[in-house]
Amino acid sequence: MLPGVGSFGPCARALRRSGLDVVAREFISADRPFLGICVGLQLLFEGSAEDPEDPGLGVLPGIVGRLPTGVKHPQMQWNELRGVPGRPSALLASMGPDPWVYFVHSYAPPMGDETVSTCDYGSKVVAAVERGALWGVQFHPEKSSDTGLALMKAFTELAR
Repeated sequence: MLPGVGSFGPCARALRRSGLDVVAREFISADRPFLGICVGLQLLFEGSAEDPEDPGLGVLPGIVGRLPTGVKHPQMQWNELRGVPGRPSALLASMGPDPWVYFVHSYAPPMGDETVSTCDYGSKVVAAVERGALWGVQFHPEKSSDTGLALMKAFTELAR
């Protein structure tokens, strides 16, 4: 599990300094269960517009971008998740249809083949990704009440 609070650059640098970037890539490439939360999700991508000079882990394609203009930054609120048609998620299934979760972020990953859930915040914003045993969520399960606990329980079950 790779949680994250703060900004992309300092988190990416701390991963590199500690050598945990190598450990994370090896873990993910071995298809072992891995969950990125908030900045931890963003670090799975190649980089971020927040700190363009600091590369991410690069296990998912694309650059994390700033939330759309015309909305408050950061998104700091409860918001409803919407599944992506044709992209069921083993991790999110336990949370029920269109659950409400808590977000705190100003940047989000690009839409891609791995996107399994979005929320509406000025436009569709990536809320969760999934590829094999790799999962990432932009929201904070630990702040999302019973819904977040259901997600964490589902992750531990899937990781067994």
